[in-house]
Amino acid sequence: MRAFDRAGRGAGRTARRVGGARRWGQAGALAVVTALAVAGPAQAAVKPAVNTGGAKSVTYNSATLGGTINPQGSATSYYFQYGPTRAYGGQSAIALVSGGAKAVPVALAVGGLQPLTIYHYRLVGVNAGGTTLGSDHTFQTTRVPLSLAILASPNPVVFGGPVVIQGTLSGTNNAGRQVILQGNAFPFTAGFVNIGNPELTNATGGFSFTLLGASTTEQFRVVTTTNPPVISPVATESVAVKVSSHVARTRRHGFARIYGTVTPAENGAQVGMLRIVKGRGVLAGGTVLKPRDATSSTFSRVVRVHKGVYRVLVRVVGAGQISSYGQPLLIK
Repeated sequence: MRAFDRAGRGAGRTARRVGGARRWGQAGALAVVTALAVAGPAQAAVKPAVNTGGAKSVTYNSATLGGTINPQGSATSYYFQYGPTRAYGGQSAIALVSGGAKAVPVALAVGGLQPLTIYHYRLVGVNAGGTTLGSDHTFQTTRVPLSLAILASPNPVVFGGPVVIQGTLSGTNNAGRQVILQGNAFPFTAGFVNIGNPELTNATGGFSFTLLGASTTEQFRVVTTTNPPVISPVATESVAVKVSSHVARTRRHGFARIYGTVTPAENGAQVGMLRIVKGRGVLAGGTVLKPRDATSSTFSRVVRVHKGVYRVLVRVVGAGQISSYGQPLLIK
């Protein structure tokens, strides 16, 4: 009888433990269900909010386009579409905005634009939620600023020879513009003064000035008559002394007389008689210039010679002209 009672009490305790476990399991399941009900299903990504802004730093061929993007919590890519119409046709580089819930400013540069052209553009944002197109805005590129480039040739020019100063006026409305040549002669202390009459640029902005009888090294520049004027870089035209040289036989075998004149007069300047050997000048003799008349100097020297080519070098220092060679002299 006591054994039966002990068995009954054990069975009751087991039943109570099982029942408690059953009750705990029901409570835990209820808590999980309640939490899911509160949290709900995972939220889907939301498209970015996009606002096209203004264009800054606009030049004749580039601009920086701006705007704002709210990523709506997802990493968002953005770019600008641009072109001469609402069809756009061009696209900027692609940039990235990290996830967030606030609007942030963005900007990208575009280039390769045409001057004096109206461009349409809009900001585009893309994330996992989809694509958002900003509103259409416009800006106008500026005109290409005028600029001058010149070249003087030949350089150097032989004393008394012609000089051509040619160049190009670049930029918007560069055709039919009036340009003026200015010069500043050696020693370049008097300043630039106008030379001759103005010229008009051609259809491509080109122009040319021809000067006859170059006599001294001179700086040249070209200036437009626009307001404000456009001024070219300075081109320095060097003038070389004119050397006229000759060779004559003498009674002494193996010797020859090399003589000539130099214009303008450079009395006292050094003269070298050079034998040309394998492209290099080897000194065969020398002298100095002596007066000939008011405009020229003379030289003469008997030197030992060999068969070959000789040239005369007149060395000028610190004058309005530069050193120069005479024509080649062939001795047989």
